Amino acid sequence: MKEYEDVRDQLLNMLEELDDRLGKITDDVKHSDTPLAQDFSEQATETENDEVLDALGNAARSEVEKIKEAISRIDAGTYGICLGCGEPIKKERLAAVPYANQCIRCASSKPQA
Repeated sequence: MKEYEDVRDQLLNMLEELDDRLGKITDDVKHSDTPLAQDFSEQATETENDEVLDALGNAARSEVEKIKEAISRIDAGTYGICLGCGEPIKKERLAAVPYANQCIRCASSKPQA
């Protein structure tokens, strides 16, 4: 859709940034630059750090999927339509969260996990 070309470009840029971030997180978790510490307390700290990095990586991978789905919706001509109620998603919401697939009402009524 011609109307959403700028949004599509923005989403592609977001994907590129997330890909870079995921690469850095993966390198940090693999400890590719330094070996694991010999000290047990230092290893415990590194393990905690790895858990945080893993959570950040999972969040980034989830965002990547949402962005890819939004790009697919743009390509299919269904971008900006709420998957919950079928009504248009407000432009302000799409400006704030370009990969949003639900209007505020439907997203708010969704049970929190």
